[in-house]
Amino acid sequence: MLKEIPAQLQGTYQTIDETTGQFSDTLIIESWGYHFKDKREKDWLTRGTISDTLVIKFYQNYYFVNFKSNGQWVLRLIQQESSGNIRFLSIDLKDDLRRKEILKKLKRKMSIKEVHTKEDDMFYQINPTTDQLMLLIKEGYFTGSRLHKIKS
Repeated sequence: MLKEIPAQLQGTYQTIDETTGQFSDTLIIESWGYHFKDKREKDWLTRGTISDTLVIKFYQNYYFVNFKSNGQWVLRLIQQESSGNIRFLSIDLKDDLRRKEILKKLKRKMSIKEVHTKEDDMFYQINPTTDQLMLLIKEGYFTGSRLHKIKS
């Protein structure tokens, strides 16, 4: 577990809107955690501060960002590229067809538990071993977007 985010990962990152080609939201990673700003430099979303509800680990070139949402642990991966840019990765289950396909494949590898919250959110819980998790990453289950480092 990291007590502080390493200096090489700290900085300001932006995503590029695929439709307009313009920079959109800004992610600022600091030693204590992260926060987001919109195009008008206004903070939005909540801040993530390393604590008992935001845990960051580093293993085999990946930062494993675990945070609590509606009482459930959520995992996101950050992979830093040699250019300094980062890839922000998750298992994307938003699309119905893709979700069914991914869950079917995952069920062959491990047990999956559906959790419904009071807020009508649904989470899929898995508890892979370290080897299983690394295999899921290598097999492309984790996908996401590239964020461009614009300032250290």
